[in-house]
Amino acid sequence: MNASVAIQVLPNVEDENVIPIVDKVIDYIRSTGLNIFVGPFETTIEGDYDQLMDIVKRCQIICIEQGAPSVMSYVKINYNPKGVWSIEKKTKKHHPEMNGGK
Repeated sequence: MNASVAIQVLPNVEDENVIPIVDKVIDYIRSTGLNIFVGPFETTIEGDYDQLMDIVKRCQIICIEQGAPSVMSYVKINYNPKGVWSIEKKTKKHHPEMNGGK
C-alpha cells in the first residue's frame, strides 16, 4: 500500500437527495475490496496510488449518473512509494472497537 485517499463528495442536489447519492458512492468504494473507513464527513481508502485515483474519478461519475447535475469533491491524498501508515495505525487508539473494546 503506497497511498491513502480521503474523499468527500457533495452532489449538487436538494438536501433530501444527498444521502442516497453519497450512499451509492460508498457502496461503490466498498465494492473495490480495499480497506476503507467511513467517517461523518469523508471516506478514507487505502491502496495503490493509481487504483485510488481511478476510484476518485469514478466517485464523481457515480454522482452524475445518480442525477446530480454537478458534484464538488474534497480529496486528500497521502502518497509515498515506500508505503504509508495504515488507517488502523493512525486511528486505532481513538476507536475502542479496533482495540477489542478497550
